[in-house]
Amino acid sequence: MRWTVHAEHALHDTPWVRLRSLDVEQPDGTRADYHVVRLRDVAVTAAVDADRRVLMMWRHRFVTDTWAWELPMGLVEDGEDPATAAARELEEETGWRPRSLRELVYAEPAAGITDARHFVFRTDDAVRAGEPTERNESDRREWVPLDRVRGMISRREIVSSATLVALMALLLDPAPAEGGPAAD
Repeated sequence: MRWTVHAEHALHDTPWVRLRSLDVEQPDGTRADYHVVRLRDVAVTAAVDADRRVLMMWRHRFVTDTWAWELPMGLVEDGEDPATAAARELEEETGWRPRSLRELVYAEPAAGITDARHFVFRTDDAVRAGEPTERNESDRREWVPLDRVRGMISRREIVSSATLVALMALLLDPAPAEGGPAAD
């Protein structure tokens, strides 16, 4: 069953978020005012090493006032493709540069209220490029063994939906990217 959008009006616009009011018609013919949050695309990178560890960052999210482990991620800039954004964010936030990336999973985290799209990539051949250039993301980065991830999720040490989706896909897809080191 498809809903029809008759009109869309801006309620609030910033470079980060756009709140819209949509005049929609539901399949039964009912018309309603529906609010939608329009967001920029997000690119995420799961960097895995030869010891089956994933590179994660311990960070504070002030909006929810929580500390948790996350994968490197960030917004896809105008004119930038998601893979380029994923590589850029990995290097800016961790100091590690992927030699190759492959798409791991694509997700729409809350399709009923937002048009957010998350593009998740995997690299098995990241190399140390230097210190992170993004100083406001995290001051602690660690290579976390994949066999610890399930317990970390259970203990709510990993709560970001983009990170959760990425790690769950990673656990279902243990094969390294072509040319990367073999998994145990």
